[in-house]
This record gives sequence, structure tokens and C-alpha cells, in this order.
Amino acid sequence: QVQLVESGGGLVQAGGSLRLSCAASGRTFSMYHMGWFRQVPGKEREFVAAISRTSGSRYYADSVKGRFTISRDNAKNSVYLQMHNLNLEDTAIYYCAAAKNYYYTVDDYDYWGQGTQVTVSS
Repeated sequence: QVQLVESGGGLVQAGGSLRLSCAASGRTFSMYHMGWFRQVPGKEREFVAAISRTSGSRYYADSVKGRFTISRDNAKNSVYLQMHNLNLEDTAIYYCAAAKNYYYTVDDYDYWGQGTQVTVSS
């Protein structure tokens, strides 16, 4: 059982920055690859970024590459998403998720957080 809790969402102006955090319960955090996804009304959940167990590999959606950075701290059972130069299209509910093996598509993930709202204003 892995419980994930996101935090750090909120309202930010376009061009600004925001840092999301995801805290995992238990002692098995380092066994999982971690990812961030986002979803807006009427659309499917969208991949944002992913990071491997020991941070050796990182992947980003083209839409956020160069602006977002995913990182993790296994000692703190946490994964982060640092977001810079936010724009209106980044408005969404952001979810963190844990995957045992493959970790690119939404179906690869076994556990999900409750989500945190990010709203970007003009």
C-alpha cells in the first residue's frame, strides 16, 4: 500500500513559478518510479514528467520540457515538480503517481494521489 499526498498547488500569475510536492507513506518509496500527470475538464489525464527510482532517468512531455523539473528525495519519501514560466494552459489538477516498472503512460501507474489544483491567471 502506497499513499500519495500532493501539496503546493494554488493560484499563480502567468510567467510565475510554483513547486509541487508529493509525499509518500511507507518505507518502499524508492522501489517506485514516480510521475506527474495533469488533467483538465473534458480531456484525458496527461503525462507531464517522470523520474526513475534513483533519479537516473527523467522524462518530460514536450509541452513542459525546459520549464518544469522533476526531482525526488528518497530519504524524505518525496517527489517534486518545479514549474517555471507558467502559462494559462498549465492550469489543471496535478497528480503524482507511483509505478513499479514502466512509467511513461497513465496505465503504467499503480498508485495515485488525490491531486492538487494549479490555476494560472493572466
